[in-house]
Amino acid sequence: MSPVLAGVLQLLALVAALGLSYRPLGDHMARVYSSEKHLRPEKWIYKAIGANPSVEMRWPAYLRGVLAFSAVSVLFLYLLQRVQGSLPGSLGFVSIDPDQAFNTAASFVANTNWQSYYGEQAMGHVVQTGGLAVQNFVSAAVGMAVAVALVRGFARSRSGELGNFWADLVRGVVRILLPISVIGALVLVACGAIQNFSGIHEVGQFGGGTQQWNGGAVASQEVIKELGTNGGGYFNANSAHPFENPNGLSNLFEIYLILVIPFALTRTFGRMVGSLRQGYAILGTMAVIWIGFTALMMWTEFAGNGPAFELASGAMEGKETRFGIGASAIFSVATTLTSTGAVNSFHSSNTGFGGGINLLGMQLGEIAPGGVGSGLYGMLIMAIIAVFIAGLMVGRTPEYLGKKIGTREIKFAACYILVTPALVLCFTAASFVLDTPANSMTNSGAHGFSEILYAYTSGANNNGSAFAGLNADTQWFNSTIGIAMLLGRFLPMVFVLALAGSLAEQKPVPETAGTLRTEKPLFTGLLVGTIMIITGLTYFPALALGPLAEGLAA
Repeated sequence: MSPVLAGVLQLLALVAALGLSYRPLGDHMARVYSSEKHLRPEKWIYKAIGANPSVEMRWPAYLRGVLAFSAVSVLFLYLLQRVQGSLPGSLGFVSIDPDQAFNTAASFVANTNWQSYYGEQAMGHVVQTGGLAVQNFVSAAVGMAVAVALVRGFARSRSGELGNFWADLVRGVVRILLPISVIGALVLVACGAIQNFSGIHEVGQFGGGTQQWNGGAVASQEVIKELGTNGGGYFNANSAHPFENPNGLSNLFEIYLILVIPFALTRTFGRMVGSLRQGYAILGTMAVIWIGFTALMMWTEFAGNGPAFELASGAMEGKETRFGIGASAIFSVATTLTSTGAVNSFHSSNTGFGGGINLLGMQLGEIAPGGVGSGLYGMLIMAIIAVFIAGLMVGRTPEYLGKKIGTREIKFAACYILVTPALVLCFTAASFVLDTPANSMTNSGAHGFSEILYAYTSGANNNGSAFAGLNADTQWFNSTIGIAMLLGRFLPMVFVLALAGSLAEQKPVPETAGTLRTEKPLFTGLLVGTIMIITGLTYFPALALGPLAEGLAA
């Protein structure tokens, strides 16, 4: 079987699996967030944290819950790393330096999982399981809670109430993420991923000699890192490591985990606003972009010039022979169009255009299908912008899902869109002005520029993958990328929740003959065009200096 055909068949199998999961998972999540009942384990948690899950919150109270919980999480994870050397199960590893501990705490709480350290050489079992794995669950649940709050903003009227953050957070973990993760971990163990608490031991090598290696609860952390679109990895090689991703079947399953909740949330959205067709329109937009980017990535990685490309049937540099080009291309697009950041190949070794596709996928805002929760609310923000543009063209006050999009709403949406580009471009420019960051670059020219642009794009968009030719373990990069991750995660949430509160206060606007039909394919096309134009106008100059220049020169 040719490598191209194998890649296409894997893509078709993935689409089929996602299609089978779409309806039951989407409906289940809608029931979870609409239920008035609390499970007994949930009641224990509410009692332990002193929360009343039945109290409705307006957007300022909901936001305070998000920020307070996240701030405590950053502090806890930072302190856990700083005292690692004194903890049992540390495997002899010392405590993490302050700048790296801040960067890692910010990264995992912000659902980014950017790692400027070697996982198997820095973190012991307690930090990995009691710190990092826990944040993989709760940071994903925070994103889902904010998305559901925005959906309630569209669904409710004249109340301003968005639900209860603590109830949404706990339900997301207990009823959605945890059950799927248990099943997923069993699947990965069956595929060959390791799951243990072994210490450091000697491993023989084929070429002679030995190498030190440690085990860990890898399968359980691997499944939630993908399911919660977290990224990161127990080992430095990430999902290219055979202990994390043993074979082609586990690879396809991990891609499925990355995509299944973000896509299914569009069904949840349709259920909660009372129109499944509105959910299908958002799904269609996500699917068009995802399939288009995947096709482009496979084309640029399979097509190449020179004898090395021809002998390997494509650009095999930096790719695992266990997976090949097709599976690596599908994985890289899935991970950069969501806020996952897990990798099964070396993104820095992609062709110039391939690296540009990964960059552009993150710069879209990771909305196709995007991160768990963040993809949905990011796409709904873009839908509001598209409706506003359509209203300007016909001279009519824009409406979306029965809510008027006025000056206040469009300001919140515009602020949301401007946050991450400002962080990415300002920090990238600052890094080239100073000497120390430039010394971290192992490549010069267009590719070196792409390395730093990729790092801040990944951090501010809460992705976590990297062009790994950059040495990011410095005080400058640990500090600035940490700041970019926190601001890139929580500033947009401020505007999302403020927008949700504004929408929830409105009374529904009756549909008329002049109302834009946002459930039609025409709106899907308008939304795709709006996303590509806004991103293109924002990032094209930077992309022209990096991956486009490199690709044209190849």
